[in-house]
Amino acid sequence: MSVNFKRPLLSRRSIIAAAPGLAVSAAWGNRARAQSTDSGLPDAADGWGQATTAAAPPLAFSDVDGNKLTLKAYHGHILVVNLWATWCGPCTDELPTFAALEPRIKSLGGLVLPISIDLTGAEVVRPFYARAKITNLPILLDPQGHNLDVLNADGVPITLIIDRQGKLAARVDGAADWNTPRVLAFLHELAQGHNGAGGAMPV
Repeated sequence: MSVNFKRPLLSRRSIIAAAPGLAVSAAWGNRARAQSTDSGLPDAADGWGQATTAAAPPLAFSDVDGNKLTLKAYHGHILVVNLWATWCGPCTDELPTFAALEPRIKSLGGLVLPISIDLTGAEVVRPFYARAKITNLPILLDPQGHNLDVLNADGVPITLIIDRQGKLAARVDGAADWNTPRVLAFLHELAQGHNGAGGAMPV
């Protein structure tokens, strides 16, 4: 079965709906559109290409207390970094799969970092977590959507896997199921230091 991780055909500065049925008339608005799959959530391992040796992109975000953070704060961990928003249906479909993955990678030194680009930040993320019964993921925020520019992206969700050395190991643009045996196997390989030229991408 072929998997199509759609990318939106619009400008990165486009203004879209901030919530279902609510049009944004402000000059800024969210600058991204939801990326989706044709049906259901495919295995995330179907959506990434070959591992790279590139440094992780310089993402910047904050926690709910307003503390400024970057990925360097998590150096030494395997990171699953997800850019998402509560108004993005595919994002909210896949986020519970990150919550399910998180306890399975703790022993590997793995962390899941979901970064919301919602304009109103924690105000909408907290109630979404409550409705979805997500209690084990942090609330991280990028309300201005600056990380879209860093990633040269025009849509969410986007997910990056970063190894312990701060190198980009995989990227998926579009929604997927992250709580799968192939994803877990790949993260185990990363934990053992097998990536990049080692060709640890699951097949």
